[in-house]
Amino acid sequence: MRTSSHGSIHRRAALGLALLLASGIAAAQAYPARPIKLIVPFPPGGGTDIIAREVANKVATSEGWTIVIDNKPGSGGNIGVDAAAKASPDGYTLVLGQTSNLAINPSLYTKLPYDPVKDFQPIINAARFELALVVHKDVPANTVAEFIAWARKQPDGVSFASYGAGTPSHFLGEMLNRSAGLSMVHVPYRGSTPARQDVMGGIVPAYFDTVGGALQLLPSGRVKVIATSGEKRSPLMPAVPTFVEAGLKDVVATAWFAYYAPAKTPKPVVDQLRAEFTRAVNSREVRQQLLQNGMYPVGDGPEALLKTMREDTARWAAIMKAVNFQAND
Repeated sequence: MRTSSHGSIHRRAALGLALLLASGIAAAQAYPARPIKLIVPFPPGGGTDIIAREVANKVATSEGWTIVIDNKPGSGGNIGVDAAAKASPDGYTLVLGQTSNLAINPSLYTKLPYDPVKDFQPIINAARFELALVVHKDVPANTVAEFIAWARKQPDGVSFASYGAGTPSHFLGEMLNRSAGLSMVHVPYRGSTPARQDVMGGIVPAYFDTVGGALQLLPSGRVKVIATSGEKRSPLMPAVPTFVEAGLKDVVATAWFAYYAPAKTPKPVVDQLRAEFTRAVNSREVRQQLLQNGMYPVGDGPEALLKTMREDTARWAAIMKAVNFQAND
């Protein structure tokens, strides 16, 4: 009697597993049956928005999928990322996260509304980018040394803009403060577009933009690029030195953009998303657009992405501690 009972349990478990696998495969075969919403947790016009639209357009052209971009800015990206974390895990709501949301915010906010690891299924690390120190054309400095000397002499101090509190843009400014002995005051903006407008208008003298954003500003003639934040010079700005070259070896910042689905999204659906996004990121058209906007295609899968997330979370936590930045509630 006992053996029969156990056999019945095993048969039911096997049947349940088979049905689960079959439903997952069926879901993938029928997917997508309607438009996919891609949450971008920053305003239109910034780097996150650019890569989201380029990849979505390529997938739409190649596969006929409809991907609707949903910009949900606010709270350092937390609002949009949290909305994705709480969405139905059916593959119809995704998010394009980045370093600030998923590697910096866990240390920045003491009550983060989502868990970057537990609440998401990684799809693909799409691209990485570096940053640049952009100053208004009237700032009398063309090198890092000249900028530091000028900043030290200003009786009313110097302010610097970022595209959001707790972002790589913000912390690059804090790293420069610490490494050069400056006391620049941080002015956070709600995204890159308004920050760019104000540095071009001279409302703020300095802004730490992405290299791609800086490239967009240069033709205006209203700004200058002083330095970039990589270990080596950016191939997109080969004439611009790095902070490292200027002797500030601790002033290094790179970041990434990655696609995620809510946790528990069926594996066949995630695999299909990964295949299509990887194909799009590696396409000649998207690679060209990314490079023109200061982004370098990556294409790493979930294991490599999780490793990058863990390493960067530890790195940015150490940076926040070094600059004595206080976490928010």
